[in-house]
Amino acid sequence: MKTIFAYIRPKLGVMSVQLIIKFAGTVVELLLPWMLSVILDECVPTGDLARIGRWGGLMVLCAAGALVGNVVANRMATRISRDITCRLRSDLFEKVMHLSCAQEDAFTTPSLISRLTSDTYNVHQMVDRMQRLGVRAPILLLGGVAVTLSLEPVLTLVLIAALPLLGVVVWWVSSRGIRLYTRAQEALDGLVRRAQESMAGIRVIQALSKTEYETGRFDEANTEAVRREAAAGRLMSITNPAMNLVLNMGLTLVVIVGAYRTNAGDTQPGTIIAFLSYFTIILNALMMVSRLFVMYSKGAASGRRIAQVLDAPVQMEAEDPQTPKAGGFAAEEEEPGSITFEHVTFSYGKRENDVEDLCFSLRRGETLGILGPTGSGKSTVLRLLLRFYDPDQGVVRIGGRDVRQIPPQELHSLFGVVFQNDFLYAGTIAENIEFGRDLPPGAVRDAARLAQADFIDEKDGKMDAALTSRGTNLSGGQKQRVLLARALAARPDILLLDDSSSALDYKTDAAVRRGLAREFTQATQIIVAQRVSSIRHANHILVLENGRMAGYGTHEELMRTCDRYRETAYAQMGGGEADEAKHTR
Repeated sequence: MKTIFAYIRPKLGVMSVQLIIKFAGTVVELLLPWMLSVILDECVPTGDLARIGRWGGLMVLCAAGALVGNVVANRMATRISRDITCRLRSDLFEKVMHLSCAQEDAFTTPSLISRLTSDTYNVHQMVDRMQRLGVRAPILLLGGVAVTLSLEPVLTLVLIAALPLLGVVVWWVSSRGIRLYTRAQEALDGLVRRAQESMAGIRVIQALSKTEYETGRFDEANTEAVRREAAAGRLMSITNPAMNLVLNMGLTLVVIVGAYRTNAGDTQPGTIIAFLSYFTIILNALMMVSRLFVMYSKGAASGRRIAQVLDAPVQMEAEDPQTPKAGGFAAEEEEPGSITFEHVTFSYGKRENDVEDLCFSLRRGETLGILGPTGSGKSTVLRLLLRFYDPDQGVVRIGGRDVRQIPPQELHSLFGVVFQNDFLYAGTIAENIEFGRDLPPGAVRDAARLAQADFIDEKDGKMDAALTSRGTNLSGGQKQRVLLARALAARPDILLLDDSSSALDYKTDAAVRRGLAREFTQATQIIVAQRVSSIRHANHILVLENGRMAGYGTHEELMRTCDRYRETAYAQMGGGEADEAKHTR
């Protein structure tokens, strides 16, 4: 909760004013039953209508003052909690954007989504209710007890006898509620994950007639979330009936004892009526306290989950250039844009290596093609180069510098990237290509031309044509060309193209490669592809199999020396290439 309090601290001044207003309004409200007892016990028996009118008018003014004070204080509480939650959610989103991929994997995307939404909402509710009820409930409770002591000490003892029992119930329930609500939020993470998976794969689910199967999986997660929420709710619901039982038994005793004392002349009827009013106020105050503990339990559990993200260490800062790296090699002065992998080994789960002992180097302006079956580690090479993950062993260098020693902003400014599962957002085509980088319109048009995105000219509005979220109003090939234009628009030093032409026909793919060869002669390129034709003209080709180098060289060399590459080329392009390779062996 220390992390959450850091967001509350700047608002303490305004909160103090709000609490003072709330305090004043509640105290005035607390005086109303006492004024009623004065009217009934002192004014009514004498028949003094003028005095009754004065006290009645004072009651009306006090009621109006209490109403205005509470309304003003509640509106202030709403604004304060809104501002705190807005800043908290903004900082949490920014922190999520700076998490390393390893940290994101540990938290999981569904969990981060629920922390940004339901957890921040729970914190908002906690801060809001604490301001509204955190002052009002204790004043009504303690003030009510104090006033009843002055009115009728004997009857007050009945009430005081019940308070310790109620306190034990509230403490026992709230101490277990935080743990149960934490588990409920974890179940909500699973529910969000199932929903996210189903929505992302809805076309595949429908195509394979697996709607009932996915519905069953969602029902399992939904049932578990409901079960845990219900368990927490059942525990927290103990407070209300327990308080009602104890306090209503006390109220019954008060009526009985009060009747005897009135009959004996030890107290007045107005005092008994005022006492019953205060007893009701105290009962409502205790109900508020129970609601406070429910909101606190939810808010505290959510606050801890949010703090785990906000307090997560920054893992991808540039490291000290003098820091030695186990398994690393002495950095040599190399030209900008050159890339070197020196015996790089990496594992996502830290159990079995996903890539192992990768060694290759590229000079500025050279092209590396990477080929291999699904799961062979092709995309992992790009993630290590972008420093989404750090290698477990070995060193990745750009321009002779260890990527761990390059500031992230400087490192990522070197790249233009098209990922295998990339995205488009709702906006114009120009906005999706420009991507908030303040690029001139000419650069955006040139990039679209190089990416062979001539379909843009056929759309209404051309560059200003609107795209839906995820680009669902474009075909697969059109989406890939817009994404490719985005990568090319800033004229990067290094191009990373991860299966970026799989939806393009051979003619368009060849035209894109010719454009890159003509206008990006100084850019180092790494192309991950499933087609041999997309990488056969690369300066170097890396063949991966089970995370290891099955071959490395030019197209001609691999056709002679690498069976895996030769088989793939033969399957995709026919026997001519394979026959030529046989004659050259």
